[in-house]
Amino acid sequence: MITIKDIARESGYSVGTVSRVLNGHKNVSDKARTQIMAVVDKYNFQLNGNAKLLKQRGTRGIAVLLKGTQNMLFNALTELFQRKLDEFEYECDVFYLNEDDNEVDFAQRICRERKPEGILFLGANLKFFRSGFAGISVPCVLVTIDGSELGFENLSSVTTDDRRAAEHIIDMLVEHGHTKIGVIGGNPETSTASKERLFGCRRAFARNGIEFDEFRQYEKSHFGLEGGYSAAGKLFRKMPDVTAIYSMSDVTAIGAIRAAADRGIRIPEDLSIVGFDGIDLADYVTPRLTTIRQNREAIAARSIEILIDMIRGGSAVHEVIPFILIPGNSIRQI
Repeated sequence: MITIKDIARESGYSVGTVSRVLNGHKNVSDKARTQIMAVVDKYNFQLNGNAKLLKQRGTRGIAVLLKGTQNMLFNALTELFQRKLDEFEYECDVFYLNEDDNEVDFAQRICRERKPEGILFLGANLKFFRSGFAGISVPCVLVTIDGSELGFENLSSVTTDDRRAAEHIIDMLVEHGHTKIGVIGGNPETSTASKERLFGCRRAFARNGIEFDEFRQYEKSHFGLEGGYSAAGKLFRKMPDVTAIYSMSDVTAIGAIRAAADRGIRIPEDLSIVGFDGIDLADYVTPRLTTIRQNREAIAARSIEILIDMIRGGSAVHEVIPFILIPGNSIRQI
């Protein structure tokens, strides 16, 4: 008998994507839906209604709330979550939110309708947690965001030190002779990760004695290729003398590289670019992207282990996973 995993393997898409297609979710590309349904029709696959009902009732179910439809790091982490949860015999239900959505309000609705045993938040705005998380009673883990300051007994977190990583990047660019540095990131009002990384940038600029004009040097962007392309174009207009860009995600950095190429700006001869996340794609762009790699294997493993332990009665835990600088060919000494 063919399973969802078999469909995923033959179609080339993840189990999560296959599940979204079978359950009628909208956040799936037409191409993915067509290819997956071709495999479904080929084998006359029928979704088990009883299994689906059990999942909706939350039987050994974990909800993953993912903010941002183009975040390749989050997609990779979700794949790792699914594999790890299989080991513990838990179902994984993935929900995609826009970057500006209130994930806590959404989680409250999921708790009422699906009754999951636990929730993993991929991407978050801490102000939503301060105002609304008290209404959630199931164990939860914030992934890639530090939630230690919130003090909720049912909320753990596993993250990279975003501030220190951003400082490290700016320090590295300054050591390479760059002082005219542009920054591409999310909206600090709605993205805690962007807020923390921007804080690190400010601190590094100040320590190096470099003025940071945020209006001129910081460009907000959604974490996607198109967002990075557009933000880089705006930076080029505002900072025609820019020599380096720090992009708060690899995806937006790759978009910025394309924006530079379309303007005849060479990387790294005319412009240095550094990313953040360490996604696999960063290794295959030309030139190879210099980036901060978040250790996604360790982040995923600890997030699941901590959540399962909390479900079994354990206490909240807050861990910081060390980041790794991945040298590429996208920066040069000036």
